[in-house]
Amino acid sequence: MAYQRPRGRICVVRADQQRGAARSGAPSGLGRGLDELRAAATTEPGRLRVIGAVLALLVLVFGAAAAWQVADRAAAAEDVVERSQPLTADAASIYRSLADADTTAAGGFLAGGKGDAATRQRYGKDIATAAELLTKAAQSARGSDGAGEQIARLNRQLPQYTGLVETARANNRQGLPLGGAYLRYANERMRTELLPAARALYDAETDRLAADYADAKAWPWAALVAGVLAVAALGWAQRRHYRRTNRVFNRGLLAATAASVAVLLWLVVGHAVARAELTASYEHGARSLRVLNEARIDALQARGDENLTLVARGAVLTDDQQDFYEAGFRSRMTDLAGAGERGPAAARSRLGAALALADDEAGRAPVRAALASVRQWQVRHAEARAADEKGDYELALAKVVGGAGSTGESCDRVASGLSRALVHEQAEFRTAADAGRGALGGLPEGAGALTLVGALGAVLGIGRRLAEYR
Repeated sequence: MAYQRPRGRICVVRADQQRGAARSGAPSGLGRGLDELRAAATTEPGRLRVIGAVLALLVLVFGAAAAWQVADRAAAAEDVVERSQPLTADAASIYRSLADADTTAAGGFLAGGKGDAATRQRYGKDIATAAELLTKAAQSARGSDGAGEQIARLNRQLPQYTGLVETARANNRQGLPLGGAYLRYANERMRTELLPAARALYDAETDRLAADYADAKAWPWAALVAGVLAVAALGWAQRRHYRRTNRVFNRGLLAATAASVAVLLWLVVGHAVARAELTASYEHGARSLRVLNEARIDALQARGDENLTLVARGAVLTDDQQDFYEAGFRSRMTDLAGAGERGPAAARSRLGAALALADDEAGRAPVRAALASVRQWQVRHAEARAADEKGDYELALAKVVGGAGSTGESCDRVASGLSRALVHEQAEFRTAADAGRGALGGLPEGAGALTLVGALGAVLGIGRRLAEYR
């Protein structure tokens, strides 16, 4: 009779062996897989597979980072051209329209029935422009608490201001002196409520423009670092290939390197050109526009103060007992052209800064014309003040609100010169900003396509070497 080993004992022994193996740290399924991977990496085919995977991954990461960061900067450049700067211009127009409306209301009050139709039409146009631009700004200010708050403030105050102006006109038509008081109260509302809110809105939009400029000009460091790593890894892989096979070129790796270098160079050059053009659009466009807008507002407010000097006739005084509106006129003129009534503009004045920022004669000529008109205005204003101080109110009035030879004519010439300068600088801004935006055009898509080619080239190049081991 043959001897038979008990089966139950075998099962118990095998279970004990498995438990012992587990306790002794023998590899599980995942562990065996890692062991096999490490063992494969000790062979040349295994190492080549790892190198190919790493190279393809580095190139793809480079492409993804380049596409993402350039697309982000291209969007910021698009915002500079199509959103931030136009909104800043609209905010400046709101400020300018309100200042002009206040000036026109005072001028119409002085002119009385003689200029009523023309001044009412200009005043109505200014108010309509401000209201329309406020509606537009409200639609674009979502997400900006500062801008939204100022728009709401302007919308609350504007009807109150226009109501005061209409009351002043009604009293003036009836020959009631109370009209002057209402006009002064309307001007006070403009100075203390509307214009500060308009200025705050303008500053908020200017800050948004500066933020978009910063985003558009920021270097894509993540993409640049990834690109340098990818190119360096590809160079190392080709050097390794040469040392092991004595072959100078591997077509796949060469194609991957060429694609990665092309993307890296395109990224550096394209972004450098975009930064240069965007910087030019800011230095010789956006900054000039800001100074010119402020110069126009100073001129309008100086004109309003000049008109109200004749309306108030000394009824409003400063703390040192000077005529409040005359003091305001002198202050505005100092801001506009500097101290004194003749000679070149002071370097820190609005017109001096505008001349310094203009980069060609086409930009400087209208500013010089505006400066000449400012100097003429100051001379005529001094004549009007001299007449008023001698008690000749009618002569002073004619020199301020009359036709040829009046300060009103000089103010209009200042506005005309500054308007021409604004048109020129706006064109300068647009040309440079469009060039900056265009320098980034096609780069995200091109970077993605070229790095896909590079990753494929790396895989094929390593695959060619692996084929030699089959």
